[in-house]
Amino acid sequence: MTTFKIFSGSSNPAFAQQICDELNIPLGKMTIKTFECGETYVKFDETFRGQDVFLVQTGRTGRMNDDLVELLLMIDAAKRSFAEKVHVIMPYFAYSRQDKIHAAREGISAKLWANMLTRAGADHVITMHLHSDQIQGFFDCPVDNLSPRKLLLEYFQKKNLKDAVIVSPDAGGAKEAKKFADELGVPLVILHKTRAAHNVSAVTHVIGDVVGKTPIILDDLVDTAGSVCNAKEGLIAAGSQKDVYLATTHAVFSGPAQERLSEANFKEIIATDSLPVEHPPKNFKILSIAPLLAKVVQNVADHQSVSKLY
Repeated sequence: MTTFKIFSGSSNPAFAQQICDELNIPLGKMTIKTFECGETYVKFDETFRGQDVFLVQTGRTGRMNDDLVELLLMIDAAKRSFAEKVHVIMPYFAYSRQDKIHAAREGISAKLWANMLTRAGADHVITMHLHSDQIQGFFDCPVDNLSPRKLLLEYFQKKNLKDAVIVSPDAGGAKEAKKFADELGVPLVILHKTRAAHNVSAVTHVIGDVVGKTPIILDDLVDTAGSVCNAKEGLIAAGSQKDVYLATTHAVFSGPAQERLSEANFKEIIATDSLPVEHPPKNFKILSIAPLLAKVVQNVADHQSVSKLY
């Protein structure tokens, strides 16, 4: 008999169902609707008094504000329904890029949303590959920041690519790319880029040997895809093979992303299912994190270690 229940918001109930299927438990029933005035209504349709509750909600492209508000209402309703603890499973933490002040008179939106989640009553947050590790410190509750590295490593180890190199599209991702390159046993390449405005970038230097190599561009998220497409062009111009792979955790894919990615003609685009993708580009491969999250849920419920799972 389970001592916890899992409920899903509107963002991706099919994903939540996959987690439940892995655990061989039913997905909890709830009512979510929008009133004519635009207000969101949330109600749990079964009791969980004294039990742990896991709420699955991600921040969908174009809907992340609605998804976040809905999540706050779910947390509040769960706490007021006598949940023992409320665990938020948010594979993609929206607003994670707004984690510091880049220019005068900006806010730190990632901190604001962390405050709101904990203020609503979240006792624990489970997320994946935060844009920066320090975001964990924004929360006044425990945070499990899972890594997809093991999943991606297994994928590329099976492919056994010849003369592969791991490419970080900017200096910010170099630390994670270095870990990945070391575990895969291949060299690391770092691109230096300039950013004239939000979602506008250009590659200026390629640091490392790419001549005749097969690049694997590794990024935590792909938004409008301008950076990664420019990176592919810069690598080929520097002498790499034309077959370039793109691996990312979060397929945000907003605005012109799908068109750009299809035109860029990557050999493969690999992403987790932390976000639903309605119109995937060509050569798109999904690696599911539902089995990992199911193990995390079980270990949390059993008061066992989570870090050993990834």
